Amino acid sequence: MQKDNTSNVESHCKLSSETPTLIDRFQTKPSQEHHEQFMRQVIDVLLKEAVFQGTSNDSLVIEWMEPESLMALLGEELPKNPESDENLIKLIKNVVRYSVKTGHPHFINQLFSSLDPYGLVAQWVTDSLNPSVYTYEVAPVFTLLEHKLLREMRRYVGFPDGSGDGVFCPGGSMANTYGIQCARHHAMPDLKEKGTFASRRLVVLTSKDAHYSIKKACFLLGIGSSNLYLVDVDSDGRMNLAHLREEIQRALREGARPFMVSATAGTTVLGSTDPLDGIADLCQEFGLWMHVDAAWGGGALMSTKHRDILKGIERADSVTWNPHKLLGVPQQCSTFLTRHANLLLEANSASASYLFQKDKFYDPKWDVGDKYLQCGRRADVLKFWLMWQAKGSLGLEKHVDTLFENTAYFTSHIRDRDGFKLVLEEPPFVNVCFWYIPPSLRNSQRDEDYHEKLHRIAPKIKERMIKKGSMMITYQPLRNLPNFFRLVLQSSGVNAKDMEFFAEEIERLGCDL
Repeated sequence: MQKDNTSNVESHCKLSSETPTLIDRFQTKPSQEHHEQFMRQVIDVLLKEAVFQGTSNDSLVIEWMEPESLMALLGEELPKNPESDENLIKLIKNVVRYSVKTGHPHFINQLFSSLDPYGLVAQWVTDSLNPSVYTYEVAPVFTLLEHKLLREMRRYVGFPDGSGDGVFCPGGSMANTYGIQCARHHAMPDLKEKGTFASRRLVVLTSKDAHYSIKKACFLLGIGSSNLYLVDVDSDGRMNLAHLREEIQRALREGARPFMVSATAGTTVLGSTDPLDGIADLCQEFGLWMHVDAAWGGGALMSTKHRDILKGIERADSVTWNPHKLLGVPQQCSTFLTRHANLLLEANSASASYLFQKDKFYDPKWDVGDKYLQCGRRADVLKFWLMWQAKGSLGLEKHVDTLFENTAYFTSHIRDRDGFKLVLEEPPFVNVCFWYIPPSLRNSQRDEDYHEKLHRIAPKIKERMIKKGSMMITYQPLRNLPNFFRLVLQSSGVNAKDMEFFAEEIERLGCDL
């Protein structure tokens, strides 16, 4: 058998020597001779076309192509033979050219944007090292940085001296899933072995405006969507405490076991924060776990001026906080934080002896992987850590304060502008929600089909702006409200001129509708 393997290797090497293109390409190890020039060319393309040109006001947010045409340009089939470096550069240029420039000042479409240079460089560093953060021996720097940064984030939340625990997650949805899973384990640790059949019906409570990931987590964890009780909200999108109490009591009357309330700090659409202190009081009264989904709103904790928006978060059992949202860390950088020091390990440990040996030559407490649901995992920590090093806490605070200043400016700019109507007169966060009402509808508010006609305006303007490539802003309905725009001021690179452009461009694109 050994002889056959040697023969195969010799045969392969002989074949490779006759085909130099293949020998340049099949090995994964970088070669200065074969790869340095190509890699420098790629870096030049990225710096010129993605980083600087792609974030310039003089460029497009997106160069639109229909899916079929774009697929043909990128190539329907994967090649059998290696492509030349020249063709690879052309492919990379097309990838950059036809991708959305999320760092562009006019990309305000989701709860993330901007392109932070320090975060980007950190991402290049981690991609060059290609670590997987589960043990100290394979990721010594990154396990220590995670310990340090997660502790500091817990201090900002208000957990005493940063006590507790935390993990980096592949997005806020997964962090919210950790929240429900930890809450369930805390209430019913036997379920880790016996499964949900060992318990009476479990109930999670959250608001009607909560992120959809709470529902998905209930799918995943076997709780079921019918056991997610949705609590009414007020006109500003904040959870109704009286209805929360009623729903907890209803679950108890039905013989179910309510075990958790998931509050929201920064709802996706309106940006509202639930009454956290009131929710904490009810959780304490009924013995429920309090989770706060602050994926969007958590960044406000960095600001002395604005952190009171999240008053009461320090009483939570767990918190989701995504630095890749409000703080502008490159995708992805999401965290789950809890005040309970050993609960993540208790809930998730599988004690794999081939990875988490107890007789290592260093203290195995630094092997963080067993408390995660994941095994292989990126070093997302370095992006946030390097940004914090480069800007300091004061720089991060200034970033957040600038976002709120921009929100006030844009709100004031459109409040009395013809054709613009705010959904909430005073936005609770940095989400500015509004309708654009074209001239044809401005005297039609009493018509029976007025809402139906208004509902069609935002999608049409969105289509026009995407095909023109001038900006990206999202829209949505909410409850009984027709489609409205949601402008999210998350990038501190946006200035007054940009905000005036947003209003003017929407007018240009919609005035004839």
